[in-house]
Order: sequence, then C-alpha cells, then structure tokens
Amino acid sequence: MQQTWRWFGPDDPVTLQHARHAGATGIVTALHHMNQGGVWPLEEIEKRKRTIEAAGLSWTVVESIGVGEEIKTRTGNFREKIDNYKQSIRNVAAAGIKVICYNFMVITDWSRTNLTYRLPNGAFALRFDAVDFAAYDLFVLNRKGAEASYSADHVALAKARFEAKTPEDIAELERVLIDWLPARDFAYDRNSFRAMLELYATMDTEALRANLIAFLAEITPVAEEVGIRLCIHADDPAFPIFGLPRVMSSADDVRALFKAVPQEACGLTLCTGSFGSNLSNDLVAMAKEFAPRIHFVHLRNTTHEADGSFYEADHLGGDTDLVGVAAAIMAEEDRRKSVGRSDAQIPMRPDHGHLMGDDIGKTMNPGYSFVGRLRGLAELRGVMQTIEAFRAHRVV
Repeated sequence: MQQTWRWFGPDDPVTLQHARHAGATGIVTALHHMNQGGVWPLEEIEKRKRTIEAAGLSWTVVESIGVGEEIKTRTGNFREKIDNYKQSIRNVAAAGIKVICYNFMVITDWSRTNLTYRLPNGAFALRFDAVDFAAYDLFVLNRKGAEASYSADHVALAKARFEAKTPEDIAELERVLIDWLPARDFAYDRNSFRAMLELYATMDTEALRANLIAFLAEITPVAEEVGIRLCIHADDPAFPIFGLPRVMSSADDVRALFKAVPQEACGLTLCTGSFGSNLSNDLVAMAKEFAPRIHFVHLRNTTHEADGSFYEADHLGGDTDLVGVAAAIMAEEDRRKSVGRSDAQIPMRPDHGHLMGDDIGKTMNPGYSFVGRLRGLAELRGVMQTIEAFRAHRVV
C-alpha cells in the first residue's frame, strides 16, 4: 500500500515536512477553503499540487469534494451543485490526481462526544460516549421523537448523566457534537441544527440511498471518462444518530450500492475505524469481499464498551484485526498486478492518532496530531513489511 498522510492545507499545524518525516510519500487533502459546492478551478488545484510537490510529496487522494445537503435531499439548487461536482472531477483529473474520497453522511461528519479522552498511559484519544450522546439528544437538543431511539434503561442513564453535568460540561459536549469539525468553514448552533434535522424528518434510509444512487448515476460516468476512482467513506459512527438515515454503515449497504452502480469507478474507502464502530461488521471479511473496488484505505482501531460507547485505540490494539485487513488488501494488490491494473498500489493512511508526547498542549486538529499518527504509520509499516517478508519465505 502507498503510505499517505492527511493534510489540512497551509494552516495545518502538522506540516508537509512532518509528513515526510513520518515516511509518507503521498498527501491526502482538499481545497478546504472551497467546500461550499462551487467548482474547484483547475488553477487552484494545480497551485495546491505545486505546494505539495515542492515538499517532495505527491497529491495522491482528494479528501474530499464536499457533497452538500442539497444533493443529499435533492432540493434547492441540487442540479447546479451536481454539475459543479462533475466539473470539479474533470479538473481534479486534469491535474493528474486519480482518487476522490467522499461521504454521504447527512448534516454531521464524523461524530464524537469527547476529543480528549484520557487513556491510562496519559495520552488522549477521541471517544463516543453513548450515554453522553443520549443525554445531549434527549435533554439538551430535545429532539422530537428522540425517546424512540433509546431503551428505557438508556433513557434513565442519560437523564442521570445530564443532571450531573454542569452548564460548562453541557456547552463543551454541544460544541464537540455540532459546532466543531476540522476543515469545515461553518458551524451550527442548537437552533440551526434543529432546523437542519427538519430537512430529514420525513426521509428514511431507502430514500437517502435512492438519492445517493441518483447522484452516483450522474457523476460515475464522468469519473470513468476521465480516469477517476470515486470511493465512498463509511458513516462514522456506523449506526444511526440524531434519528438520521444512514446508508454506508454495513456490508449490506456496500453491497446495495455496488449492485446499483456496478462500474469499477464507483468504489469504497475502507475505513476500519468507521465501519469498526459497529461491532457487527467483520472488517477482514469486508476487505476480502470488496477488494476489487477498494480504492483507498483508512486504518485505525476502536475499543468498545458494553453500553455502546467506544474510543479510538492504538492502531494495533482495539477490536479490529488490522493485520488481517492489511494482508487482505496486499493480496488484492498482488491480484491487480497479475491482471495489469494501473491502480495496483492502493493508497493507505493512518487515520486519527492519539494526542501524545510533545504534541500535548499544542494547537492540533483533534485526531490529526503528528506524533500519534507517526506512531500509527510506523506500526502499520512494520505490519506490511512483515507480511511481505513472510510471503517471500512462503510462510503465509
């Protein structure tokens, strides 16, 4: 796998030079200042590409060209937004970049309740606390019909948790859930978030899936024409939140999408952390089943708790067999080489990382500090080299 690194552009406190220090050769980034659904101009793409190449790296994956709520709901100026998306695909291809990662999560992107969960070793991880989330949903946001999303026991736990929180605790929980996300140039407050929820009040999973398929029916032929590989990212977490529909949370979701849009250009970002947030997903089995259409890989791990909470574990810790996933992806690379595919090497990046060492106390994008991802990439590199060595000696 090609070792790549997520970079949030010139304002990222983790620099391109840091990425080189980590041993990455490719950069995963986007025009984060242009994420409101307009066309990405070729000159802006090439300008960013020159910056990356001047640092001795290549722009390997676009993550992401944002898919606006108009497209997801097929309302408002969705037609213009889709046309803009098509032109952005053409412009990305003209700049020589071949992979575009995107997601179809509605309103929120990845969601956590705690961005600085202290681990036993003193480092900090991202955490989704299921009871805290329910406390916010039920008793702060006061979402209509929220009680139907939880068991009676869960509601009782959430009520007790809410009553124990200070106003400062509640404000921080709200900030983390709806008012923060890296690389997003807008934020919600409580009222605007409730208004957004109303957009989806009558939309179920199958209606959202139909909108995704309609979107891909238009952009996939463009991607095929210009040699782009599209790869959808999993929902994160990979289960319903805020009563919103989810369409990329399970192997069945991937199967449904690939059946509806059979072109190879319509592929998957296998994010082991996002899919792994749902314990019903077998990540090794998914890596094997969907291998021919996996165009990008995010490798991270999660540890789960009995109440549905999880936190982001060490890359080689947690509940997902990342060694097995890596072996499956590398086997697919061998298969692609044997049939002459031009995309035999699949880009991979260490996804998220613990806040640790000298990074503690520095300004960092949560989940995207330097030392934690450096450690993760080093561990994953060791896994890949070990798999290669075992194969060379015919041990596996």
